[in-house]
Amino acid sequence: MTTLLTNARLIDPEAGTETRGWLAYDGGTILATGAEGKTPAPRVDQTFDCDGLCLAPGIVDMGVKVCEPGERHKESFRSAGLAAAAGGVTTIVTRPDTNPSIDTPETLEFVTRRAREVTPVRMHSMAALTKGRRGEEMTEIGFLQDAGAVAFTDCDHVLTNTKVFSRALTYARSLNALVIAHPQEPGLSKGACISAGKFATLRGLPSVSPMAERMGLDRDIALVEMTGAKYHADQITTARALPALERAKANGLDITAGISIHHLTLNVLDVADYRTFFKLTPPLRDETDRLAVIEAVKSGLIDIICSMHTPQDEESKRLPFEEAASGAVGLETLLPAALRLYHAGHLDLPQLFRAMSLNPAKRLGLPGGRLSAGAPADLVVFDPDAPFVMDRFRLNSKSKNTPFDGARLEGRIRATLVGGDFVYGAL
Repeated sequence: MTTLLTNARLIDPEAGTETRGWLAYDGGTILATGAEGKTPAPRVDQTFDCDGLCLAPGIVDMGVKVCEPGERHKESFRSAGLAAAAGGVTTIVTRPDTNPSIDTPETLEFVTRRAREVTPVRMHSMAALTKGRRGEEMTEIGFLQDAGAVAFTDCDHVLTNTKVFSRALTYARSLNALVIAHPQEPGLSKGACISAGKFATLRGLPSVSPMAERMGLDRDIALVEMTGAKYHADQITTARALPALERAKANGLDITAGISIHHLTLNVLDVADYRTFFKLTPPLRDETDRLAVIEAVKSGLIDIICSMHTPQDEESKRLPFEEAASGAVGLETLLPAALRLYHAGHLDLPQLFRAMSLNPAKRLGLPGGRLSAGAPADLVVFDPDAPFVMDRFRLNSKSKNTPFDGARLEGRIRATLVGGDFVYGAL
């Protein structure tokens, strides 16, 4: 059945444009787009009026933790899928930091099958780079890749054995596999829960210098230069790390970088009176760092924005700040939080969706993130100006640890389509 979405603000991250127009799709594939009043729309079987709302490619969220297997009480594939659909996320890319880790083809096949059974959105999995994410012995990267792994990472477990890391990078290079790392100097970062500075001193909390991120990135860049591997830094959050990243890209290394929406929209002062929902890994940074990484996203130096969705239960957060678990949920708040950057004038909508949809899809070799003909009809329709107050207890995620609880946000998702089917909302 052919379908036409009319009277929409088309957000095209590939062309970098925002135009009033229409989009037609047949089944699950986009047929064409056109400007209103300039390009006649084709005859179709059904038509939906977007009423002037924004129509963009669905978000490809790279780095989502779904707690199956092992901690299903925190997040299941079903609850994560519902949260994703409600947040305009049409593809979730899951991390392997589960219990047990996703480090064998059998475990990977289990989570893939489970996701397909209960998840309304598309799901792809990363696999662990080393067995058990212990940094001692690399996994069977080839077999895991054959089983569907789109990337390999030990998540926030920094691989300290440089020889093991270099061997893994070399092997990944031979298979054209993407390796994702967490750039931090582990000795400096151990036990830290806040970024170093006056605020950390006043609060009496163990802190880590922003240089720890720069040092970790420098080491990784040297290994990438030595091995020629495809590399992605999961989070670059400090101004000090940006020159090294810029040099690596200028030297032609196959390097990309990401950042979580929390580090783009919050800073260390939000920790306030030891609010544990703001305890993240890496920790929130100073305002000068936040503004620097926003400019890096705008210029394309930082390629990808993700939610870094990390569910934690109430018991692990209701502890003293130093002892509380790190992480925050973000599938449903990713787009409304990102629209803070739009309303503040930092980024326009095509730039936002370049980082949230197009670039992650390209880096992982996925077909989504576009409005061009032949792309899958994975779409989100949203009102960027609709205000609301975030209530964490209304989230679809099982865990409710969002730092935006009670915050005034703008941007409501009206509909999410996956393969042309409505999986959330309606028009």
